[in-house]
Amino acid sequence: MTLNEKLAQIQTKFKSKKSRFNSFGKYNFRSAEDILEATKPYLLELGVSVKIDESLIDNSTFPIIQSIATISDGKTNIHATSLVGVDLDQKGMQMPQKFGAASSYGKKYALGNLFLIDDTADSDATNTHGLPMNKEAIDKAKSFVKAGGQLSAIKKKYNVTPEIEKQITL
Repeated sequence: MTLNEKLAQIQTKFKSKKSRFNSFGKYNFRSAEDILEATKPYLLELGVSVKIDESLIDNSTFPIIQSIATISDGKTNIHATSLVGVDLDQKGMQMPQKFGAASSYGKKYALGNLFLIDDTADSDATNTHGLPMNKEAIDKAKSFVKAGGQLSAIKKKYNVTPEIEKQITL
């Protein structure tokens, strides 16, 4: 069996549960670690290995982490890449956390690209856009934005009127 055939077998049989929960956005997600754990049964069965390499790309605006997920049978390699910017202005995080968050995100998406993980049931596909915001949601949104979160993330889930936006961003 060629490496392409082995990869195709993993891509068609692969399942990775969304075992993590985002308490702010109220959705489940999977991490790079979840994806790697779900690939383990295929490694020995198909005689392949998976690894992730990362490198830092420095540009004048902000650093970028390049993650490359590779599957190999010892003779042939197939790669998938993702690029993630490091938000140096992210409030509420120390510098190692900023790079760690970007690294985790990049690994997850490089692996997702390699294994063709279909996220049709991800948070953007399953959330009910336009929910009204009650006082508790507004308070959480204020804290989220104050800690450096993006208002656009809140607007993906809630109907944010101009009046509520003022309350959140004050």
